[in-house]
Amino acid sequence: MLAEIKGLNEECGVFGIWGHPDAAQITYYGLHSLQHRGQEGTGIVVSDGKTLKGAKGEGLVTEVFTADIMKDLVGDAAIGHVRYATAGGGGYENVQPLLFHSQTGSLALAHNGNLVNANSLKHQLEGQGSIFQTSSDTEVLAHLMKRSGYHQLKDQAKNALTMLKGAYAYLIMTETELMVALDPHGLRPLSLGMIGDAYVVASETCAFDVVGADYIRDVLPGELLIINKDGLTSERFVVSTTKAICMMEYIYFSRPDSDINGINVHTARKNLGKRLAIEAPIEADVVTGVPDSSISAAIGYAEASGIPYEMGLIKNRYVGRTFIQPSQSLREQGVKMKLSPVRGVVEGKRVIMVDDSIVRGTTSRRIVNMLKDAGALEVHVVISSPPIKNPCFYGIDTSTKEELIASDKSVEEIRQLIGADSLTFLSVEGMLEAIGKQDHGETSGYCLGCFTGKYPTEIYPDTLQYYYQK
Repeated sequence: MLAEIKGLNEECGVFGIWGHPDAAQITYYGLHSLQHRGQEGTGIVVSDGKTLKGAKGEGLVTEVFTADIMKDLVGDAAIGHVRYATAGGGGYENVQPLLFHSQTGSLALAHNGNLVNANSLKHQLEGQGSIFQTSSDTEVLAHLMKRSGYHQLKDQAKNALTMLKGAYAYLIMTETELMVALDPHGLRPLSLGMIGDAYVVASETCAFDVVGADYIRDVLPGELLIINKDGLTSERFVVSTTKAICMMEYIYFSRPDSDINGINVHTARKNLGKRLAIEAPIEADVVTGVPDSSISAAIGYAEASGIPYEMGLIKNRYVGRTFIQPSQSLREQGVKMKLSPVRGVVEGKRVIMVDDSIVRGTTSRRIVNMLKDAGALEVHVVISSPPIKNPCFYGIDTSTKEELIASDKSVEEIRQLIGADSLTFLSVEGMLEAIGKQDHGETSGYCLGCFTGKYPTEIYPDTLQYYYQK
């Protein structure tokens, strides 16, 4: 589904490189490949070994980084960020990487995720004299590092990281060092690669393909990588870890050409669709998917059911960013601007419409109506995930609980509201079995909080209040 009109958005993506003469240029291309993870702002900070210099702005990568700006970003190390604003809101000051200067040197931070104890830590730090320059939870780490009392940067980072709760993939860069940290549950994806002798880190492996990097391995939960002139070393900032990677990375957020935990995203989505065909056998003439994230699942459903797959919906790729704005009226108008039914495919047909999720229900209703207006005799909606009944606290904008249509409505009530002839969601068990079939041997190790209400970390009261009483 279209993230900007759907109300389901990933917070951001990060990219870093160390030891390459064209660090900024490679970061530019890396961020461009991660643009689907955030379209509201982007930034790059480079190091030439002596100073840190950055550029950032609100907008897309191609809009912010003009040729003149790129010429000034000279160095052999860089970190970059694409942002979708959730915690802390939007605004130029919240665009990352955040860059800090002090008497002992400079520090740049890029963060993917969301800290569930950010407000508690901010109150504590402000009581000790800290003054925050942004409303982003990312800045908390910089203050904790400076107040740690340790002299070495890695010790400052390890001490500070142990105080954070929630989801975080952090890139931390100084003039002479790049550090990479992943939270103890590995909630967000983060991978390590190489271009020749240069180290590369990215939120998704699709960025490696774009810049010509070789994938080395995933960053481990609770791991701190330290990269400098001496090479790469790995340390742990926590001993006990329990993997719980976000299931929505497979279902919706990541690009189909990315691999997460050794599992190809396109293949995972196809398997979700195949499992859905077993759980929701329907007599119909054609299967179609909602572009783009549902296409793989629709192909899987068609293969397993024997019903032909057709492009019943077309995405208009030349609509501007006007409809990224998160108001209800713009979201609804955006559906018409972004999607068009193919009358020649759906007219006079019983259509199975495969989608990855239903959040508010507004978009699903619009698409069902469009298909029926185009002559579809029946529209059967099948969803390649369970109902989203609970908010996400880890950096995915699933809105407040009251805005989630499945939080207080049955499947039949949702079916009636969206106008479908039938509606089926994939079961939690079926979802786990489908993802676990990738010769990976795991049917656990995932965060299912938005489906089950069971979260891998403690959720702090002020965070609960925001999502449940907003």
